[in-house]
Amino acid sequence: MKLHDGISSRLREFVEAQPMFFVATAPSGPDGHVNVSPKGMNGTFVVLGEHRVAYLDFHGSGAETIAHLSENARITIMFCSFQGPPDIVRFHGRGRAVPVTDPEFDELLKLFPDAPDHHGARSIIDIDVQRVSDSCGYAVPLMAYEGDRDLLIRSHGRRSDDDLAEYRRRKNGYSIDGRPIFAERE
Repeated sequence: MKLHDGISSRLREFVEAQPMFFVATAPSGPDGHVNVSPKGMNGTFVVLGEHRVAYLDFHGSGAETIAHLSENARITIMFCSFQGPPDIVRFHGRGRAVPVTDPEFDELLKLFPDAPDHHGARSIIDIDVQRVSDSCGYAVPLMAYEGDRDLLIRSHGRRSDDDLAEYRRRKNGYSIDGRPIFAERE
């Protein structure tokens, strides 16, 4: 493993070339569930500096990341290569969720010029990267990337803003550990 002072141009090129990444968060204390979520879609992750990254967070089956970030802000982002040289890059940091209902959301959205249709995004996860490391990915399998799925974008395209707000209240109101997410914010 090698530690880096920040996100170098080499690391930036590596992470921007990966079609998916993983997000890990956990609640404070010994109780609750650790969460790991796969993320993808070209244009939804951006490197904003040597110590700052962000990604578009779309409506989905759960919102554990948002619940955990509001509690303790701890987050790790991991990229691994499924093609080419074996490498794993991790960004450890402090994150915050900026919900679609926050006036800052529209300003941050401008940082994603290559994102697909952002209708259906529920927040932007903005991360202050405090630790950057890479290590070998010798055990990561070689797999071929066929392309992004468009199911999420198509599904959200059929919903109005009011429908998405209701979705957040109904399906993303509380984390699996009962922590409030959107239930008390909107």
